[in-house]
Amino acid sequence: MILVSACLVGINCKYNGENNYNEKICNMVKEGKALPICSEQLGGLKTPRNPAEIKIINGKRHVIDDEGNDVTENFERGANEVLKLAKSLNIKKAILKSRSPSCGLNKIYSGNFDKKLVDGNGVLAELLKQNGIEVLNDDEINLL
Repeated sequence: MILVSACLVGINCKYNGENNYNEKICNMVKEGKALPICSEQLGGLKTPRNPAEIKIINGKRHVIDDEGNDVTENFERGANEVLKLAKSLNIKKAILKSRSPSCGLNKIYSGNFDKKLVDGNGVLAELLKQNGIEVLNDDEINLL
């Protein structure tokens, strides 16, 4: 079983209430090979919601929305819920949405809402990696 970002299977859970449908990933769910999750919703955030980006403040990672609200606690709570699920099901791999403040792998938005990418991982991607779960982004789907 593989965890996948729910937005990739057509679930309207993105911050703007839309999705990032990917037919190949959706077929994996239909075949019983993948389980869709949205850590932002599991963390208690509504859909739609304000866009958020990761910002480093006084050396600590914070997730701040475009109105200046600190939603770090929601992102961390949701990531921990996904990790619990992964551990309980012995899941060792995840395919997550690139550039997201939750799911982004290797590149995320700068934290300045300027559409620039910087090196870094989203909250969920980082937590899964720290716990030995292989993380791929949706751009790497052909590696499966």
